[in-house]
Formats: sequence, structure tokens, C-alpha cells
Amino acid sequence: MAIEGIRQPEILPVDEELRLRKYDGICDFALEWYQDVEMIRLVDGVPEPYDMAQLLRMYRYLDAHGELYFIERKEKDRFEPIGDVTFWKDDMPIVIGRADLRQKKIGTRVVKALIRRGKELGYKTLKVGEIYDENEGSRKLFTGLGFRAYEKTVKGWRYELCLDTGTETEETNR
Repeated sequence: MAIEGIRQPEILPVDEELRLRKYDGICDFALEWYQDVEMIRLVDGVPEPYDMAQLLRMYRYLDAHGELYFIERKEKDRFEPIGDVTFWKDDMPIVIGRADLRQKKIGTRVVKALIRRGKELGYKTLKVGEIYDENEGSRKLFTGLGFRAYEKTVKGWRYELCLDTGTETEETNR
């Protein structure tokens, strides 16, 4: 379903090395990512690995609410999935599933591409539903791109980026 009235691209280029590929219902390879209990704790608040049924429920929900993509990285002559991200103006959950690729600015590059997408769609703001206080990596990613905390939650904060006021940082525009 994606975003009502908006056609989701099959491929959304990020840069020469990265692209976002539209979710196509095939996701068995992603189950491995959701076995990492530390990563799950940071994004879900509980260190419980997913089973296939839970993974499918999550992807169905995300696909129904926004543009669900697999993050793909070019390795040799082909693109391989390394994570996932969902884009809609009210949230932007992102997971770099391969632990060896975390903290390598991949998330920053992906979110920059989604900020450009939001601007192209004429959005005034983009939001992140919640980042837990202990998830320092996600906080740094989003605040480094100009997102500001605007509402306290039980375990963290909601963030937003104003696209029409010029408040985004120079980093966002690069």
C-alpha cells in the first residue's frame, strides 16, 4: 500500500554504493538480522529475537503505513540486502542488519536520501516515532541531520525535522 496516492519507486538510489529496493514480500534473508538481541533491544526495547511470523507481521505493518525498502549495498557486481528502512512522514524506522556495517555512516546516507524524498513529495516535516534514550547511535544519526527532540516518551523521545523552515543543517543538504 505504501503512502496513499504516492507511487513508491522500485529502486530509490542513495549513492554509487547504496540503494533502497522496494519491499516485495520476500524477506526470509532478513530473519538473521532480527536474531541480534542487542540490536532488537535498541529498536524494540526488549532483547527478544524475532521468529518468521513476527518478522512478517512487522513488514506487513510497515508496508501498509509507508514505503518499506531493503537497504542494499553494492558488493562486487551486485547489490546485497544489508538492512531495512521505512519512510513516511510520521516515522522512519531503520535497521542496519549486518553488524559489521554499523557505524559506517550507511544510516546517515540512507536518511539523507529519504529527506530528499520528503522534500520532493512536498512534506513540511519528517518525524521519527521514538528513539530510546539508550540508543545513542540512532540519536546521533538523526540529530546530526537536523532532527530535534520534540516530545518525551516513556523510554525516549520523538524527533522531527522541519523541511520548510530552513532549520535543517548543512549536513542534511549535502
